[in-house]
Amino acid sequence: MAKSRQVFLCRSCGATQTRWMGKCPDCGAWDALEEHRVDRSATQDPQRGLIESWTLPGTPDSPDAAPDTPGNPARPITDAAQSASTPTRLSTSISELDRVLGGGMVPGSVVLVGGDPGIGKSTLMLQAAGKMASASRPVLYVSSEESAEQVRMRADRLGVAHNPNLFVLSDTNLARIVEQTRRVKPGVLVIDSVQMIYKADLDASPGSIAQLRRCCAELVYLAKVSGVAVVLVGHVTKDGQLAGPRLLEHLVDAVLYFEGDRYHAHRVLRGVKNRFGATLEIGIFEMTGSGLRDLPGGVSAGLIDTAAGAKVGAVVCPILTGTRCVLVEIQALTATGFLGSAKRKSSGLDPSRLAMIIAVLEQHAELRLADRDVFASSVGGIRVVEPAADLALLLAIAGAHFRRALAPATAVIGEVGLGGEVRMVTQLEPRILESIRLGFKHLIVPRSKKFDWPAPPGVSIAQCATIGQAIEELG
Repeated sequence: MAKSRQVFLCRSCGATQTRWMGKCPDCGAWDALEEHRVDRSATQDPQRGLIESWTLPGTPDSPDAAPDTPGNPARPITDAAQSASTPTRLSTSISELDRVLGGGMVPGSVVLVGGDPGIGKSTLMLQAAGKMASASRPVLYVSSEESAEQVRMRADRLGVAHNPNLFVLSDTNLARIVEQTRRVKPGVLVIDSVQMIYKADLDASPGSIAQLRRCCAELVYLAKVSGVAVVLVGHVTKDGQLAGPRLLEHLVDAVLYFEGDRYHAHRVLRGVKNRFGATLEIGIFEMTGSGLRDLPGGVSAGLIDTAAGAKVGAVVCPILTGTRCVLVEIQALTATGFLGSAKRKSSGLDPSRLAMIIAVLEQHAELRLADRDVFASSVGGIRVVEPAADLALLLAIAGAHFRRALAPATAVIGEVGLGGEVRMVTQLEPRILESIRLGFKHLIVPRSKKFDWPAPPGVSIAQCATIGQAIEELG
């Protein structure tokens, strides 16, 4: 019997250790090492079957080829050009998903989609698979958690059940999945979810580090050899990170997070890694009874009413996410607290940024907030992280403290420095144009000599150099 070697793999960073330790010496994660056995006699190439089943143009596929002939030999970069019959990108027919992917799926790429349970990952993937399936480009949807009948019930609700080019497979064995992929030859392969896929020759349970590393590596190799775009749906931990070793995120080409509150209708698809596009793009959806609906105008188009009256503690700020400008309403509330134990709570905002804004208000605006509980949030499920929303957050807190509000249809842009100054932000003109397009008539922006953009008729632009001048805009 072949001997096996025992090693320990870290689920956080993927490092290999010879013995178990409470703390991983590479990444410092506690209780992250899991046992894994390696067969010393496993010298055969585990991807040999894929090389024999899928061959690239110009590679040897004859049975008389030498055993050591590589299935994917090195070739000049001039010969690696894409054929004219192969599209550069595969459109998913969902504009928000294409935006996050950088214009569509690249053939031969691997995309990992993660999100909380019940957020709508399977709904989004099945909806996209039904729209992508065509006579020349079938789609194979592999469900490792549902039967084919259960997938059909969901497809009926989404309106994609009558597409004969959408193939459904309910299986968890990787070998059988690869065999069905070889027979169907789809343009896109969707696996929901990758944590349930296993290889029979590995002595480990599905979902373990050993199974995830091996299955994901072979699926990535399958995509590169066959040209099939692969989408992997992954679970997340209680911390919101993708379950399994961090190696999975390094293997794939794109990592997308599907975020939102299951008790609200809006969902946000955020790109964390993308080798073929920007990582700052977000896609905004609305969950309906018939599936996910695109919101090209952003959440602000339905939540922010420019005709409404002035609201105390609410300020609208245009933020940039990739190539899109989204207007987000930032709300703040101050309440009576206890000196020395005042609360500072935020939802959708950076807590450290909130603490800095409160310190600037106390030092340079002479607001007494040490004995006041301060609560701040961003409306619509959009997480605001860029500094351009500092001034909006500051005016929301100051307005809630003084019980004063900005004029209706007012948008605020600016970064706040520790000296109480209002700093310039990048791409100010696109933010102003988007605010005006959505009906905002008053704008508060940083003062700068480089800013000489004339205000359109009916629009007033107030330039502020300090936070004191900005607070004076509160009515």
